[in-house]
Amino acid sequence: MIPPYEITPTILKLINQVSKKLGEVNANFLDKPSPQLRKQNNIKTIHSSLSIEGNTLTEEQITALIEEKRVIGPKKDIEEVINAISIYKQLDSFDPYSINSFLNAHKILMKGLVKDAGLFRTQEVGIVKGKKVQHLAPPFSNVPGLMSDLFKYLNNPDELCLIKSCVFHYEMEFIHPFLDGNGRMGRLWQTLILKEEYTVFEFLPFETLISQTQDKYYKALSLSDKTGKSTVFIEYMLGVINESLENMLSFNNRTLTDIERIEYFIAQGKQKFGRKDYMDVFKNISSSTASRDLKKGIELNLIEKQGDKNKTVYIIKK
Repeated sequence: MIPPYEITPTILKLINQVSKKLGEVNANFLDKPSPQLRKQNNIKTIHSSLSIEGNTLTEEQITALIEEKRVIGPKKDIEEVINAISIYKQLDSFDPYSINSFLNAHKILMKGLVKDAGLFRTQEVGIVKGKKVQHLAPPFSNVPGLMSDLFKYLNNPDELCLIKSCVFHYEMEFIHPFLDGNGRMGRLWQTLILKEEYTVFEFLPFETLISQTQDKYYKALSLSDKTGKSTVFIEYMLGVINESLENMLSFNNRTLTDIERIEYFIAQGKQKFGRKDYMDVFKNISSSTASRDLKKGIELNLIEKQGDKNKTVYIIKK
């Protein structure tokens, strides 16, 4: 069974824009960001996703926890960040199309925070805003069956990945399969679904934009609840993804420093190369700039030079 939604002109326009930007991303070699950029994006993702849930730790404190330094803050907030760091360290081990992998991710994400981490809820829940019940989740007895159906939909190869990642996010939020951690699981699992088809989503912190537009995020969820279709939420999420890709491309189009270029080139995984290989990646730099970059890489002990003149080769140091 396919969860209900409509393909609107807005959705078609956004899919076209996102697809175009994904092509630009691949053309600009952004599918393999530098280790430093990868780390920064993980920090932003963890900070944004948890701040939506009320976590008070700053990006600086999250950085310190990643570097295993001591941080002073609320115990619960620190545990949430440590759990999220653990998730992102093993992101590749999760199968977005497996319900068991989904439950295992919740177990890691909510370790020490809820008693039944990694298990579907066994009681009724509702989301209350002020004095009003915003959303009454389906009975707990229906949760296993509803989640099983949702994963069957997710495994449908005929559905467009961009669409089904949004549909899954919304439907999971609607089902509310856990007592706590549903929001962060919805955002994490959408990332995993997208990452499976487009590697760039491992490094694209679209949670930052969700965090900045929280009112619109919750409004899109609420309007989708009222209409009984995920259409409004799909439009919202595709808009967020589109803007996040735009921001990423803007970052890549800025003038990089010599060290950033060297770091980025090393991240491509080529062990032995010549100056021409380096210039094939950075098409807008001159041969003298490339030579200066490579000299800097040698000074920093990142690469070593072998041979001379037209027989010169460079080797990445491990």
